[in-house]
Amino acid sequence: MRKLSILFSIAAILYGCSSNNNTKEERVGLAAKNGMVVSAHPLASEVGLATLKKGGNSFDAAIATMYSLAVVLPKAGNIGGGGFMIYRTASGETGTLDFREMAPSGSKRDMYLDESKEVIENKSLSGHLAAGVPGSVAGMDAIHKKFGSLPFKDLVQPSIDLAINGFELTKYDADIINRFQEDFIKHNIDTPFLFREKEFEAGEKIKFKDLGETLKRIRDNGRDGFYKGVTADLIVKEMERGGGIISKNDLENYKAVWREPLTGSYRGHKIISMPPPSSGGIALLQLLKGSEKFDFKNYGHNSANSIHIMTELMRRVFADRATHLGDMDYYDAPINELLDSSYIANRIADIKLDKATPSEEIKEGKVDKIESFETTHFSIVDKEGNAVAITTTLNSFFGCKVMVKGAGFFLNNEMDDFSIKPGEPNQFGLVGGEANAIEPGKRMLSSMTPTIIEKDNQLYMVLGTPGGSTIITNVYQTIVNVIDYKMSMTQAVDTQKIHAQWLPDEIILEREFPEKTIQELRTLGHKINTIEQIGRMQAILHFPNTEYPYLGAADITRTGNSKASGY
Repeated sequence: MRKLSILFSIAAILYGCSSNNNTKEERVGLAAKNGMVVSAHPLASEVGLATLKKGGNSFDAAIATMYSLAVVLPKAGNIGGGGFMIYRTASGETGTLDFREMAPSGSKRDMYLDESKEVIENKSLSGHLAAGVPGSVAGMDAIHKKFGSLPFKDLVQPSIDLAINGFELTKYDADIINRFQEDFIKHNIDTPFLFREKEFEAGEKIKFKDLGETLKRIRDNGRDGFYKGVTADLIVKEMERGGGIISKNDLENYKAVWREPLTGSYRGHKIISMPPPSSGGIALLQLLKGSEKFDFKNYGHNSANSIHIMTELMRRVFADRATHLGDMDYYDAPINELLDSSYIANRIADIKLDKATPSEEIKEGKVDKIESFETTHFSIVDKEGNAVAITTTLNSFFGCKVMVKGAGFFLNNEMDDFSIKPGEPNQFGLVGGEANAIEPGKRMLSSMTPTIIEKDNQLYMVLGTPGGSTIITNVYQTIVNVIDYKMSMTQAVDTQKIHAQWLPDEIILEREFPEKTIQELRTLGHKINTIEQIGRMQAILHFPNTEYPYLGAADITRTGNSKASGY
């Protein structure tokens, strides 16, 4: 490990540790002495880095990065959505913050079903009724009150500057906005400014003036600048125009919740992740506990054998997710039983090395007591060693596609993450039951899996990714890549991923796998589907007691604008 650290340190010296990194430096991994920000947009990473340089801690940088992403990454960065934070302080204290969206008080269990109790297509995905009560602003407010060291106004101001003064679109930014033009006009009562006949182009400067004014109200009034006053009025008026149900009381009553993290171990490493309403932490720990029974190193990375075993583990974990998990404030999820070593051993006992198990034969595990796709993740570590992993989301690209008139931001479509009908899959193919049924004030189940790892009682890794249901399996594979296959952080991020869940009964392979591997998997009885991209990991690896202790790995091999910035 010391040798590896020295290698990265030399690379950093050769290429410079500035925040202006070329592609070659990115693929080596950016090494830094004093702090690291890895996010899905270069401008947001630079804002986070500038906050660290001003003496801010990781929590300050997280707030500044979050609000900047709300401007420069409107498809996913947000103040109209919600998310989760995992943290580990320099002293070793760990915890989580749940600022997940909530079902409005006017929600009803069957609100997306017709008179025949059949799902109304797209009703939970697009338009005003798909939006849950946003949590992002309350989350940032809670973080600052507990951990902030710089004035809150100073942390929001960079995002205001970006919105009011404008910024240049990358090709990826422009392409995404152009792709959803029809959706913008279809689902907004009044034409949003992002809709126009002429296509947006790379290098074009874009300004979000309404959003800038909204951010000013947040800067000056904290959470009250969003959940009360002008912005709240604009949200409620938007709901009234489009048939949505978020009320003033829903906004005023929203609260972010501090929760105890879930912890486990994997081959001598401590894993720290999210509890429900995220399913990510439980699923990740189940996958890793099951993986300890198999010798992935000898199977070989992305071999048919390793993919087969991972798929079998994933199917069982997602079957459990479908039945047993939901918002703990409304449903007594059997967390201890699901993570019990005996339970895991029983669940994986019927895995065969030479044959796939059809999903129809994999039911949820029996316990004594039944208790976007567009997400973005950023990882931050400061010079003191405080670490933050935040995953935040609108769910789909641009959420429900509705921009709040006069406020300049998109609302989420997180209501689709509830089980709108038992056994009916959501947009990610995930099914659910009673545990995740719609109830007023309830938080919908999520797959977001921000995670921090310790080794020898010291910070080791900070990671997370977007990707709907693939978030869980992507985080899992990245951890296995580093720990089992001894990959560098960048290799672990870049390498092809796979995904499987209980339903549909198939393995998803990313990009081009060798035909020999595909045929071997089919011989084992697996159905194969190939897609272009799985996730967009943003990770940091920590090497204690070295000159350059932080190695940032931004995923630039997949579409997007990810960047690691350190100093």
